[in-house]
Amino acid sequence: MNIYRERPNFIPWPPLLLVASTLMAILLGRVAPLPFEFGGAFVLGIVLIILALGIDLWAMRTLHEAQTTILPHRGSDYLVDHGPFGFSRNPIYLANMVLLVGMGCFSKNAWFLLLAPVDGVMTHFLAIRREENHLLAKFGYQFEAYCRKVRRWI
Repeated sequence: MNIYRERPNFIPWPPLLLVASTLMAILLGRVAPLPFEFGGAFVLGIVLIILALGIDLWAMRTLHEAQTTILPHRGSDYLVDHGPFGFSRNPIYLANMVLLVGMGCFSKNAWFLLLAPVDGVMTHFLAIRREENHLLAKFGYQFEAYCRKVRRWI
């Protein structure tokens, strides 16, 4: 039996990585602040935070309506390819990175900006690859066709 068929992971990496990145940025901002000034950073931060939260809520609602899991370490019951998943295979993880950038602009803490791509790379290797293996094992050709239509990030 394919180990990915039942569930992609045993640990919910993406939310843990988001929290770790946020805490690390706050800590590093206090211990070793980086200069970060540009006009409109505060407003841009608010816009990005609202955008990220909107994408997250839209994606979670879409998953809920499809009656499949929102939790990244649980197995999917349905391949969702509409809503935000019609634009990105990982809209929640993309929104997490936008949220980090928004928090960096809002707080004028450049560590958020530096840790956003680190969060994305870690999410890719710890979650996305395993989730894609899970979806391929569970949905086969249907998932392959979806991957040909929709990019992983944007």
